Amino acid sequence: MGRFALLLLLAFASFQALCFAADDDTAFYDSFDEPFDGRWIVSDKDDYKGVWKHSKSEGHDDYGLLVSEKARKYAIVNELNEPVSLKDGSTVLQFETRFQNGLECGGAYLKYLRPQEAGWKANLFDNESPYSIMFGPDKCGATNKVHFILKHKNPKSGEYVEHHLKYPPSVPSDKLTHVYTAILKPDNEVRILIDGEEKKKANFLSADDFEPPLIPAKTIPDPDDKKPEDWDERAKIPDPNAVKPDDWDEDAPMEIEDEEAVKPEGWLDDEPEEIDDPEATKPEDWDDEEDGEWEAPKIDNPKCETAPGCGEWKRPMKMNPAYKGKWSAPLIDNPNYKGIWKPQEIPNPDYFELDKPDFEPIAAVGIEIWTMQDGILFDNILIAKNDKVAESYRETTWKPKYEVEKEKQKAEDESTDSDGLSGVQKKVFDVLYKVADIPFLSEYKLQILDLIEKAEKQPNITIGVIVSILVIILTVLFRLLFGGKKQPKVEKNPEVAETSNNQSTSGEKAEEEEEEEEKEGTAAAPRRRRRDT
Repeated sequence: MGRFALLLLLAFASFQALCFAADDDTAFYDSFDEPFDGRWIVSDKDDYKGVWKHSKSEGHDDYGLLVSEKARKYAIVNELNEPVSLKDGSTVLQFETRFQNGLECGGAYLKYLRPQEAGWKANLFDNESPYSIMFGPDKCGATNKVHFILKHKNPKSGEYVEHHLKYPPSVPSDKLTHVYTAILKPDNEVRILIDGEEKKKANFLSADDFEPPLIPAKTIPDPDDKKPEDWDERAKIPDPNAVKPDDWDEDAPMEIEDEEAVKPEGWLDDEPEEIDDPEATKPEDWDDEEDGEWEAPKIDNPKCETAPGCGEWKRPMKMNPAYKGKWSAPLIDNPNYKGIWKPQEIPNPDYFELDKPDFEPIAAVGIEIWTMQDGILFDNILIAKNDKVAESYRETTWKPKYEVEKEKQKAEDESTDSDGLSGVQKKVFDVLYKVADIPFLSEYKLQILDLIEKAEKQPNITIGVIVSILVIILTVLFRLLFGGKKQPKVEKNPEVAETSNNQSTSGEKAEEEEEEEEKEGTAAAPRRRRRDT
């Protein structure tokens, strides 16, 4: 009994220590259990008409900060009691968001503001308010990414530059609650997690990970360098000694009549291909003065159906064996070729060395977005100095909700009819989204995501989409292995040929206009045909 009591005491002490550590390492946290008025200040700027609401997450008793209206701009900010330094140890940025009505076009990212200029007020927060880091999902048209942008001050020029994480992960495409985590480590590493799973690891000082790189290039092309006038960039030139052959006829036509062709037996020279419809009658309300002289509509000549042809017979055309086209001299190696000219490199006056990023502290947390969807819910916004703290919040605040939502989604998937996505198809799409994040496919990520989204809306074309993506992968692998230079062509199923929302919309409009024209053509049967005079 005494041993059990000792173990219980040790467990309680460990739990207490963990709680105190969590409190010490939590720089900012808002669960939105209470209304946000007073803590979060809504922007008074005219552009931001969207209404924020304190609302429950669908299916839960948990509250969050809700985007309540479609097609609006939103801005809201919470000023921290004390700025949070990003230079001391690790820093973890984490928050939950849920697209309760899906997300076709809109942002759901947070801006971690640096200290503002004197006189700035929270109700003046807008897209011009300078930030240190911007982090979170953004999706619209070809854009589908979890942003991570660092605004860093160039110590030479004094200007702040946006540095974008290269090849960021994609945004989950469902309506479940997801938790986004960015872990900034003291060794210049940044890790991006979605639902606790690492999706991207990068180094702040690596030119391979951020665009533009934080450390500028040592040299740059000389802006004053000019290409010499006698510099010849032509690798091949027409042979100056070549002469057009005497028998080269540039005027010979490409096609000529086939003199060997014979008119088929039974050809009806005197029969027209179309005749007046003998069953057509002039409408009773036809007015010759108003409508013109009435003509019966034309129909195919029934006599031509069994004959090889009707009307005047003409010999068919064939390729002219004497055709050669316009003559041009053959190309030879250019003896004066010097290669493609480039300006000489000079030392970059803005170059600087850097051991660590010069992070600006976080003085406020803001949400400044434009979205076409409502129902976006933000919750459990956290800034911590220990990734274990963020992990504990994920386990206690996010995971229980997610598990409930996932089970509900699973039940809905199982009951989906044949026209919807089956559970198997959803797993396939989950795999395809992971494929789109493979680094060597980054150049074609947008094409792959576009294909996946089309297939999610039209499940019957899933196989075609998989084949198209396989073609991209195999083509890229072929280029990597054999050094080919040709860009891979995306083999698209006819039903997924559109490559962007704009093109899709244009196609739909064209189809609607076509159908309308067909309807008008049908309705306007030849009851008002005029004879040309």
